[in-house]
Amino acid sequence: MLFFIISHVRPLYQVMQGAIDLVNRIIQENLTAIRVVKSYVRGDYEIEKFQEVNSNLQTTAEKAFRLAVLNMPAMQLVMYCTIICILWFGGKLVTIGEVKVGELTGFLSYVLQVLNSLMMFSNVFLMTTRGLASWKRISEVMEEEIDISEERAGDLVVEQGDIRFDHVYFKYNTDAAEYVLSDISFHIKAGQTVGIIGQTGAAKSTLVQLILRLYEATEGTVYIDSHPVYEYHLKGLRDSIAMVLQKNTLFSGTVRENLKWGKEDATEEEIREACRIAGVDEFIDRLEHGYDTELGQGGVNVSGGQKQRLCIARALLKSPKVLILDDSTSAVDTATEARIREGLAAGMPGVTKIIIAQRISSVIHADQIIILEDGKVNGAGDHETLLASNQIYQEIYYSQKEGANL
Repeated sequence: MLFFIISHVRPLYQVMQGAIDLVNRIIQENLTAIRVVKSYVRGDYEIEKFQEVNSNLQTTAEKAFRLAVLNMPAMQLVMYCTIICILWFGGKLVTIGEVKVGELTGFLSYVLQVLNSLMMFSNVFLMTTRGLASWKRISEVMEEEIDISEERAGDLVVEQGDIRFDHVYFKYNTDAAEYVLSDISFHIKAGQTVGIIGQTGAAKSTLVQLILRLYEATEGTVYIDSHPVYEYHLKGLRDSIAMVLQKNTLFSGTVRENLKWGKEDATEEEIREACRIAGVDEFIDRLEHGYDTELGQGGVNVSGGQKQRLCIARALLKSPKVLILDDSTSAVDTATEARIREGLAAGMPGVTKIIIAQRISSVIHADQIIILEDGKVNGAGDHETLLASNQIYQEIYYSQKEGANL
């Protein structure tokens, strides 16, 4: 009976864990995006969606627990049937004098101890069955092999920030039919400011993440200071490169604690200088307690532009050899962006700067501008060269210029 129960309950437990995941995901989405739900008046729709996944969990759980609760009645049935049989046959043996009453009582006590132990064992076994369903899911994560290794790393340190892509190809899944990046080749000299522009989905963010080895190039090689990136230890490589991601992230705590993510032992002067370059000094005094102002989860009590400038200041505190800004000034006005750009040029000489942007004004003063289209380099050069020869750059430039004039 125990084998029958477990063989039917085990697959139901696996399904139930998946149903719990769906419920948790829906709740998390609704809590995170509650303003979006309210603004689109989709509360009733989200309630129905939650009720659907919750009902699915309820149905699966009821099936599993209906079978699981049969364990105790089944074991008790076996135990009491055993007692009846022992008393029936033992009683007959007592009447004919083959067994004494004390022997029958002792035998019955021993059998009851064994049966009680088996009942407890069956409960543990049933709980273990549910635990195994969860462990299988945990082990899939724990046993996942890390694609990016340090087997070929040596004792190298990024000293200049010279970057070169040599016929680099990349796709997220090795089984994918098409490459996200195809035959990428360019050279960024140490200390240069390089802009990368292109349409949405042109794989601009993916391109720069290959430099930090957040992804590994599928084919070709990325070089830093004439050494392949895989020859650097990940900690040293990423310590020497500061990257402000497209999606800005601040953590719970004070402004000062968030800034010190860039440098734990940063002095007050270093913090203020980084904030001056990033334009944080324009609004920091308006915060309730200045640098000691508590930020809500994800920095909900600061605006998008303020959040971007805080993330830039945090990156500057690393004193990096390479600074990557992934569309990190999209939420600030053009005047503030220009001041940040001037601050970076004056305050960080010799640092290689890579700026990903949608606006031509963000990269117009760059030493080199790289245009990506469908994961390929469509053109490269300075503003004047591209404006005279590259059709895509011309279309972007004149469309934005026309919009500015309007």
